[in-house]
Amino acid sequence: MGRILRIHLIAVGKIKEKYLQMGIEEYRKRLASYANLEITEVKEEQAPEELSTKEEEQVKDREGERILAHLRPDEWVVSLAISGKSFSSEELAKYLDDAATYGRSRIAFIIGGSLGLSGKVLSRSDLLLSFSRMTFPHQLMRLILLEQIYRACKINRGETYHK
Repeated sequence: MGRILRIHLIAVGKIKEKYLQMGIEEYRKRLASYANLEITEVKEEQAPEELSTKEEEQVKDREGERILAHLRPDEWVVSLAISGKSFSSEELAKYLDDAATYGRSRIAFIIGGSLGLSGKVLSRSDLLLSFSRMTFPHQLMRLILLEQIYRACKINRGETYHK
């Protein structure tokens, strides 16, 4: 993968925890020679703990509208979803390499809020990607995703990376 990927990470909510901010910043620096990384944070809806199904959908729809407003028409969209396709690190590397090879050098990764993603965001997605059937805090997922993108870039350049 000789080309520089353009990665647009769109995530719901701000990172408040210092240790996550530091980890994200570390991977942002590491990725600089492999990809142009843009991170867009969209406002998380404030909602009580107990919501009806309809209220949950309304929250996801409002967050979804904010996400969609930041997507460019030419972006290949990969949304993180528990129900999505699981990849190994090598399979993710191949996916990113294939995307770059076939003219999809601008890839948007989307991380929803605590309730997940709206139907409109899911239907705009070109790939639903699952890291696990387990639930992770969406703030932590941002760090995990950046580490995996970095790992994929190293794999695609034939560089060593610890296992």
